[in-house]
Amino acid sequence: MSTLRHFLDLDRFDTATLRRILDLAAEIKRNGANGHTPLLQGRTLAMIFEKPSTRTRVSFEVGMRQLGGNVVLLSENASQLGRGETMADTARVLSRYVDVIMIRTDDPGKLVELAEYASIPVINGLTDTSHPCQLMADVMTYEEHRGNIAGRVVAWSGDANNVARSWVHAAVRFGFRLRLACPRPFRRCSELLEWAQSEGGDVALTTSPRQAVEGADLVVTDTWVSMGMKEAEKRHNELAPYRVDTQLMAQAKPDALFMHCLPAHRGEEVTDEVMDGPQSVVWDEAENRLHVQKGILAWCLA
Repeated sequence: MSTLRHFLDLDRFDTATLRRILDLAAEIKRNGANGHTPLLQGRTLAMIFEKPSTRTRVSFEVGMRQLGGNVVLLSENASQLGRGETMADTARVLSRYVDVIMIRTDDPGKLVELAEYASIPVINGLTDTSHPCQLMADVMTYEEHRGNIAGRVVAWSGDANNVARSWVHAAVRFGFRLRLACPRPFRRCSELLEWAQSEGGDVALTTSPRQAVEGADLVVTDTWVSMGMKEAEKRHNELAPYRVDTQLMAQAKPDALFMHCLPAHRGEEVTDEVMDGPQSVVWDEAENRLHVQKGILAWCLA
């Protein structure tokens, strides 16, 4: 059995391990005010980007450098991956050069193949089916503002996309109640919901945003049209009732928080009044990507 510490998806971890990573991230964040500790001095991170990025690229690169490490950036067009080299061969080669790999890609199969053939840790920076680094930052952000997320109610309004799927993983592992409000054309969650139920998770699916948000401690949404997705106009029409506005937020608890992983399409999935309002913690959420990813990097490299 491999002893490598990959960070692929939240459902692959037990709660205690995820808590250890969050505790490490919080400790690194606290210590940052007094100077950055070179925990990863002499180590090198390779970042593979097959999808565009702002937060993932900057937070991983800055985080690795603040921990004393080095970074190598590989885009699909500027590497042999864009010319047909397999993930398996790329994994074997990079394992001879660097200490850890982060990949942001479309097909989760590429992530699995990279991890299977690498002899160094691999981190999931995003795939079309999950976004675990984002969820770790979201949990950290909620707990900074409101305490332990266990037992709380989280409401999702929008597409059942990769971030929503990672919210299901997080609900099971961190013990909170999750209500997903998604239109019927996008309810692609049957297998995932079966997994959540088998693990004892409290996850419910509805087509009613008001039903999902009622009495919630946290309201979350994401962009309606992911990168490279077609039929944008049709999706906008079907998802319009799921827009998070002040009327929908009023159904949640008075002290409920609002999150969005960004980038946001203001006026589509969320209004300016909510994005910039007193319940929004989106900028803390974005900042915590940096701290959580430092914790993940430090944990992966022990």
